[in-house]
Amino acid sequence: MRHCSHCEDYFACVDKVPIFSNLTDEEKMEIVEIATSRSYEKGEFIYRSGEEGGTLFVLHTGKVKIFRLNPNGKEQVLRLINPGEFMGELSLFSSLPLTDNAVALEPTTMCMLQGTRLKELMAKYPSIAFKVLDELSRRLERAENQIENLTLSSVTSRIANALIELSKGSREIVLPMTKGDFASHLGITQETLSRKLAALQDEGIIQLKGHRKIIIKDIEKLNQLSLQE
Repeated sequence: MRHCSHCEDYFACVDKVPIFSNLTDEEKMEIVEIATSRSYEKGEFIYRSGEEGGTLFVLHTGKVKIFRLNPNGKEQVLRLINPGEFMGELSLFSSLPLTDNAVALEPTTMCMLQGTRLKELMAKYPSIAFKVLDELSRRLERAENQIENLTLSSVTSRIANALIELSKGSREIVLPMTKGDFASHLGITQETLSRKLAALQDEGIIQLKGHRKIIIKDIEKLNQLSLQE
């Protein structure tokens, strides 16, 4: 085992990642052996589209936004990454450069795993590869659902669906991103989002509190709106 001042931190990072959950502590230390870490300030890019891939990024602390830019510079937010989640996985299996951008939304610490050696460990411990594929399948399903919502659903339906998903059964929602990023994720402008949220509040369906808190007042009506085309 390698002796280093950061190994405990790396182990803590690896230990919380679901794709490594079936490994023993000794096996997780093999993952630690190929890990490095770096801290990022709020607003700092972890990587940009077009850069060389081949690294698996695991978020240890903080929050990261994954997004793309169209030729006109308009931003499309794809997802947020929270501690224990990973990104950059597609570049492990392809020679193509990275296609997304990743930026820190708050002070962030990232554990980075060398792709070539990680693939060697995947061959040694197939459970890692299967869990990566499982997560990729889940992300593909979410992406397909998002495309369907963007192309087939009305703006109001998109917003209602997003609020229901964020609520996770609760009546109180705290948006995990700015309203600008939330609007981008839904494929609308921030002005449209604000106007629609205000309309939902006027109808007594939700209550807006501050910049990011939303209280669901009428979940049945919100469910009805989520089904409208």
